[in-house]
Amino acid sequence: MKFLSAPWRWKFICGRCGDEGGCIFCRALAGDDRDTLVCFRGRDFFVMLNKFPYSSGHLMVAPHAHLASPLQMAAADLGEMWELTQRALAVLQEAFRPDGFNIGMNIGKAAGAGIQDHFHQHVVPRWQGDSNFMAVTGGTKVLSYDLETVYATVRAAFAR
Repeated sequence: MKFLSAPWRWKFICGRCGDEGGCIFCRALAGDDRDTLVCFRGRDFFVMLNKFPYSSGHLMVAPHAHLASPLQMAAADLGEMWELTQRALAVLQEAFRPDGFNIGMNIGKAAGAGIQDHFHQHVVPRWQGDSNFMAVTGGTKVLSYDLETVYATVRAAFAR
């Protein structure tokens, strides 16, 4: 029997990923980029690597402001979010050559938001034949790269 190991997911699996207290996005902005996996800081939004990714390279685009919904921002102020989402797509395409992407937000508990009080957009790279349903059927996620390698690759691509 073969085993897949992802020890960094233990806190998430046990429901303790928020043990540090406070908002993960606000903490990320206040902390060291490498420690908090922030890949790029824009004027009003930033991009960070998901610590508990659906696939290698899973990024999140979030506002600096602690807001639960994009409805709390003027439509004109959301432009940077879409610019960074487009840039994230280009960075991931260049760095990892995925076959496609999932992009989306979960706004509110009923929609599946894990972080309900600070909205964010997920950018998830996908590959033909990837382990799409492995998490559902096998309770396992398969990641091709460790977080440190992915962070270094994505951060360098954003810096170019």
